[in-house]
Amino acid sequence: MGLCRLCRLLCKLGWLLNRRLAYQVRIHNFLEKTKNHQRKQIIDEVQGVSKEKEILRKRVNSLIKRRRLTEVKKLVKNEEIKPWGRDAQAKLGSRLLELLTETAYVQPPIDQSGDSPPDIRPAFRHKFKTISRDPKQKIKKRYGIIECDPLLLSGLDNPAGLDNPAKHMLIPYIPMLVPPKKWKGYDNGGYLFLPSYVMRTHGSRKQQDALKGVHVKNMQKVFEALDTLGSTKWRVNKKVFAVVEGIWASGGNIAGLVDRNDIPIPEKPPSEDSTEIQEWKWSVRKANKINRERHSQRCDTELKLSVARKMENEEGFYYPHNLDFRGRAYPMHPHLNHLGNDLCRGVLEFAEGRPLGRSGLHWLKIHLANLYSGGVGKLSHDGRLAFVDNHLDEIFDSAENPINGNRWWLTAEDPFQCLAACINLSEALKSSSPHSVLSYLPIHQDGSCNGLQHYAALGRDSLEAAAVNLVAGEKPADVYSEIAVRVHNIMKRDSNKDPATNPNALLAKLLIDQVDRKLVKQTVMTSVYGVTFVGAREQIERRLEEKGQITDDRVLFAAACYTAKVTLAALGELFQAARSIMGWLGDCAKVIASENQPVRWKTPLGLPVLQPYHKSERYFVRTSLQVLALQREGNSVQVRKQRTAFPPNFVHSLDGSHMMTTAVACRDAGLHFAGVHDSFWTHACDVEKMNQILREKFVELYSMPILENLLESFQTSYPSLVFPPLPERGNFDLQEVLRSPYFFN
Repeated sequence: MGLCRLCRLLCKLGWLLNRRLAYQVRIHNFLEKTKNHQRKQIIDEVQGVSKEKEILRKRVNSLIKRRRLTEVKKLVKNEEIKPWGRDAQAKLGSRLLELLTETAYVQPPIDQSGDSPPDIRPAFRHKFKTISRDPKQKIKKRYGIIECDPLLLSGLDNPAGLDNPAKHMLIPYIPMLVPPKKWKGYDNGGYLFLPSYVMRTHGSRKQQDALKGVHVKNMQKVFEALDTLGSTKWRVNKKVFAVVEGIWASGGNIAGLVDRNDIPIPEKPPSEDSTEIQEWKWSVRKANKINRERHSQRCDTELKLSVARKMENEEGFYYPHNLDFRGRAYPMHPHLNHLGNDLCRGVLEFAEGRPLGRSGLHWLKIHLANLYSGGVGKLSHDGRLAFVDNHLDEIFDSAENPINGNRWWLTAEDPFQCLAACINLSEALKSSSPHSVLSYLPIHQDGSCNGLQHYAALGRDSLEAAAVNLVAGEKPADVYSEIAVRVHNIMKRDSNKDPATNPNALLAKLLIDQVDRKLVKQTVMTSVYGVTFVGAREQIERRLEEKGQITDDRVLFAAACYTAKVTLAALGELFQAARSIMGWLGDCAKVIASENQPVRWKTPLGLPVLQPYHKSERYFVRTSLQVLALQREGNSVQVRKQRTAFPPNFVHSLDGSHMMTTAVACRDAGLHFAGVHDSFWTHACDVEKMNQILREKFVELYSMPILENLLESFQTSYPSLVFPPLPERGNFDLQEVLRSPYFFN
């Protein structure tokens, strides 16, 4: 299988070079060239062909030529076919790459007036590159690389040479035109023919063994949920997609699309002043970094658009789903899916429409307000409805003339999704019967800082539950604004201190007017998922850079460090019970990992989870091309990683269980459902029913003694270890969640 796929890849590359570039490319059929001794070299290198297998192969070939297939089946029926290991794959891949470098050539356009012979040279070269890993210690590492000829590289990078470069890329896992195969085992389900695995284990043998060791009956709830998610039928929203294509063709740089042009590289100053030269070098590095990022984003956008173009005229398509190792569900197709960014979500809609109805029109308006601005989304439902009613003229203009009108939709936080909602709402309100208008739009119901919601339910702390909307209120509580207020107050105190004794005083004065909800949101959101101080600093640094009030890079770094420290301190003050549970989970993981054991548990749906953090072992494989240094999973666990990753991974396994049980219950109630971790989607007319179901499933989940069951499983699996006692918890009544309108909203 590996050989066939690599051959198809190389043939595809040859076709691209031959058909689409402006050069004459000569690709020789390397399979023909290697019919005899070279093909035998490949097989011998991979398998070490024995005499018996050589004889068997000759007999099979002879029978195939005579079309005696029945006898062939009898011969190979008992022949054991084992999967190739990484060593064999590396050797085969290296040999095929070597053949490619030997047989692929590129030739520039021939100058008709010249008499010189044509310039034909290899399209690819195998070279070694030495990179300094640590300049101070002069540690160098040698890498083998496959280098493209500059002519080939410029042709592939230049869109002018191709009508659409992305459509020639190999994208094996595209959406399906028929419903996915139902899951029945570890590698049995999803795509009909492409390799499909129920979990993305990333090569962790221990996790694979844990999955394969579970009886299929114990995985039925997980399989049923994945089948439900995969059965949702999608289509391309042609009106929004036409707008996207128009913006992209005109150069991008609108509605979150990346600019298709690079920024110019600063010219070297004529002065020899060392300060100016140093500033110029910094500016060149920054410009190159921005251009590299833009190039990466352009490639990503082209991949998304290429899939949308392929699917644009299809009546509908499906996304097979599988799990990450924590039990969260993802579409197997990686580019254009509803887990993607605003562009992806804006051009996707349900393939089946349903009449809005009176409640659907209500929720469509709320959905539009949520998409327009995070601040608007924190108003009461009545406040959001009033916001939409006050902007109907802008909404109609956006729907009718999105490019050349007032372009109100471009000011939204999620512009393409906002445009899709404007179009749908405009159609309804201009209809003689708004409630009967078909709506294909998925309406989102999002959790309020969902990680903290799960911790609040685990800890039964009433104050924390109220902060994340587990309790009913006249308007939604906003934990991000609450933390922003606390951060502002801390900075206000620091700004009044003497800068001589408190170095943070100057930073506090600089930042005090920049603290807002958006500055701290990402850090608050990821705090329960194990964000480190470095991660928090990087998040806040990006937000401060967006504000543009601090231009000096050194001051920006110092300000981000200070803000991250204050934000994490404010979080610790407000969510003490959550911190206590996080600490207990980490302590349990440390006890287990200290005995060189990975942390393992089962989700409420029965999915076995094993943290794959082991120290890697390095080994070498000698191939026909070079010696390769490969890594494999070792027997020693990474103690620190096992400890720090367990609390967020455990909560992820819980929110994944909540989403999957909600999906199955919605299916049973006749709803179409899609889930993005803590964001649940359905038709506008079905939002109220979905809201009821997701609350019931959350209460049902946390009515189970989750922490008690976890501790009991640890004590059973590791009887010789002593675990810390369960943390104290409050007396919050989970039934309050059923009456909270803003739990998900």
